[in-house]
Amino acid sequence: MHDNRISLITGESIDRALDGKQRAIIDRIRDAYLAFARGKSCLPHSTFVTFEESSPDRIIALPAYLGGDREVAGIKWISSIPSNDARGLDRASAIIAINDRVTGRVKAVMEGSIISAKRTAASAALAASHLHRDKGVSGVGLVGLGLIGLETVRFLREEFPSIGRIHAHDIDRSRFDRFADTCRRLWPGIEVIFAERAIDALSASTLGILATTAKTPHIESLEGVSDDAVILHLSLRDLAPEIILACNNVADDVDHVCRARTSVHLAFDRVGNTDFIVGLVDAIEDPGSYRKRQAPTIFSPFGLGVLDMALADMVLDEIGTSADAVVEEFYPPHWASRM
Repeated sequence: MHDNRISLITGESIDRALDGKQRAIIDRIRDAYLAFARGKSCLPHSTFVTFEESSPDRIIALPAYLGGDREVAGIKWISSIPSNDARGLDRASAIIAINDRVTGRVKAVMEGSIISAKRTAASAALAASHLHRDKGVSGVGLVGLGLIGLETVRFLREEFPSIGRIHAHDIDRSRFDRFADTCRRLWPGIEVIFAERAIDALSASTLGILATTAKTPHIESLEGVSDDAVILHLSLRDLAPEIILACNNVADDVDHVCRARTSVHLAFDRVGNTDFIVGLVDAIEDPGSYRKRQAPTIFSPFGLGVLDMALADMVLDEIGTSADAVVEEFYPPHWASRM
C-alpha cells in the first residue's frame, strides 16, 4: 500500500536541522556537483516568471533530479522581491517539493529560502577553497548586505578560519549598521568596515563577494583589484561583459550560466563562444586550468537545482519522522476504487 500522506516542514525546523553544519553542507554540495558533472542527474533549465520590464521582481522554478548513491527529485519555486525589505520581509521566499522516486507523488513540502541561501553560500565557499591561493586570507570584501552575503561569510569562515575583517558596501547605507551588528554578534572580534563604493570593497581583499539584486551591470572596472583575487559573483549581473572577458572565469555549469542576461551571458553574446569559461568541477580536478591570464578569477554560479535537492534530502535525513505537520490523506483514492 502506497502512502497518501504529505509531510510539511517549516523554516524554523529547517533552520534547526542545518544550524552549525557548514562542513556537512559543503560536503553535500561537493558530492552534488560531482554527480552532476558525471551525468548522474537531470537538470532542465530554470524557468523565470518576470513582470514589468523595469521591475526587479521575479519568480523562478528550478526542477531537478539528483542521482548517485541517494536519489532525490523535486522542484524549488522561489520568488525574489527586493522591495520586501521595506515591508519587514525577506527578499526571497520559497517552497521545495520532493517527489517519491517510485510513485512520483510529492512526499514532502518544505520552506525553501533557507536551503537556497545555504546552498548558494556553500557552493561559493567550495569554489573559493579551490580557486583562492592564499588559505590564510584575513579579509573579505562584500557588496550587498543581505542574507546571501551574510551566509557566504559564514561558510567562507569554515574554509578560511583566518578571516577576521569584512569590507562591506551596500547602496543603502542604513543596512550596514544592522549587518555589522549581526556579524559582531556571530563572530566576536571581527572587524567590519564600511566601503564607500563597491570597488573599494572588492579591492580591499583578494577574496570578494557580489551579492546584490542588480539586474544590469553596474561595475565597469576592476581597477585596483589584485590579479590574485577571487570574486564570488553570486548575483551574476554586476560586472560589465568587458570585465568578464578580461578575467579568468569559472562557472558551476557553462550552459546554464550563459542564459537570463547574466554578465557571462552578455560576454558570450560578444564573442559567440564559451572558450573563456571553465566548469567548477574541471577547475577542482585540474587545478590551475582556469587561470588563462594574469587577472582576477570570477566564479559565477547560476545556482543549480541539484544543490537544492541535495540539501532538501539532508533536511529529510536530519528531521526523520518529525515533520511539523502531516496531511494523512492528501491524495484521492485510486480512481478504479471509486468506480
